[in-house]
Amino acid sequence: MGQLSDAKKGIITDEMKACALDENLDAELIREGISKGNTIISRNIKHKYIKPLAIGKGLRTKINANIGTSKDHVDINEELEKLRMAVKVGADTIMDLSTGGHVDEIRKEIIKESAIPVGTVPIYQTAIETVQNKKTSIVDMTADDIFKVIEKHAQDGVDFVTVHCGVTIESVGRLKKEGRLMDVVSRGGAFLVEWMAYNNKENPLFENFDRLLDIACTYDLTLSLGDGLRPGAIADATDRGQVQELVILGELTQRAWARDVQVMIEGPGHVPINQIEANVLLQKELCHGAPFYVLGPLVTDIAPGYDHITSAIGGAIAASAGADFLCYVTPSEHLGLPTVEDVRQGVIASRIAAHAADIAKGVKGAIEEDHKMAMSRKRLDWKEQINLSLDPERAKSLRDRMKSLDSEVCTMCGEFCAIRASSRGLGD
Repeated sequence: MGQLSDAKKGIITDEMKACALDENLDAELIREGISKGNTIISRNIKHKYIKPLAIGKGLRTKINANIGTSKDHVDINEELEKLRMAVKVGADTIMDLSTGGHVDEIRKEIIKESAIPVGTVPIYQTAIETVQNKKTSIVDMTADDIFKVIEKHAQDGVDFVTVHCGVTIESVGRLKKEGRLMDVVSRGGAFLVEWMAYNNKENPLFENFDRLLDIACTYDLTLSLGDGLRPGAIADATDRGQVQELVILGELTQRAWARDVQVMIEGPGHVPINQIEANVLLQKELCHGAPFYVLGPLVTDIAPGYDHITSAIGGAIAASAGADFLCYVTPSEHLGLPTVEDVRQGVIASRIAAHAADIAKGVKGAIEEDHKMAMSRKRLDWKEQINLSLDPERAKSLRDRMKSLDSEVCTMCGEFCAIRASSRGLGD
């Protein structure tokens, strides 16, 4: 049961047909991509009321928006407003990263409200419950605790889960030998590093990977194999710990495919511009073409307050090199929990990056949107320019604020408008 199983048998499912229609492609291309593992359709069998979403090679680059509470700020209504804003401005998926309040209730409300696929990081809840219910520390959580939460998320209808299966004794050992400026910045990765060190045992998600596959098979749950050792500073990019984790994830990908479980791979992180393409090519080779889901990457460490921009720069380069899925970064990154407005800005910045990359990759229909915009600018058709923009509300507000006395032009050039002058001169 599941999209990968059907694709291998040559079956084109209704979900594949819907995704093909959305991408303006032949459904057979979607089926073939899924059968090879370079495309996934993210939809839990219990989350039927959302549109299925295809992520992968040759498709439009997709965008994820993270929302969720913290212990310091718990307001489910605000998180639902963030969800609505993310959907409104074009996010393709949402991830609930809640760590404060009644996380079961929050997750269920988000799933109920969401019109797009929902992802989670189940080990966050495992850690919370270990501390709250056992009145102890994270290091006392058990494998059963971890898998019980994963199954609960799957039963609730979560479409994809981040699981840090590549944080192993071997990969952590390589990280320690090389040394890092920022050590481990992934929250889930850090939980597991601490747990492994205290208990002197292997990562339960790696050691019990077949148990994870059993759950994924039951719900057609996509595994997003997490980058628990991703670099949190550009000085740490592409080091031995990061690469060894990727090697392990490539091996686990093949094991998942053998069980007809869909997989995508998560990637860095903070990466200087000159290393981004190499990181994408390395992932694609080591992980056998599985879809690549990148956080940013952020190309510099010194722009807090503007990390939606540093992320968009890196995201455009990564996606043009072959990354398939961008996790947005908001202006609040490294500073605090994002607001509704931060969510809007983060999604738009990532959409700009994704679209720029889709033009470079030759994704069907991408450059045609820019051609339409160019023609509307040539005609000085302001209404159409606003309608074609990625953020029509902002474009309209700026246009209304800066209208020239001559309504045909803008306040930048006014009567000296180059477009109007060249049109007269060229006889258009």
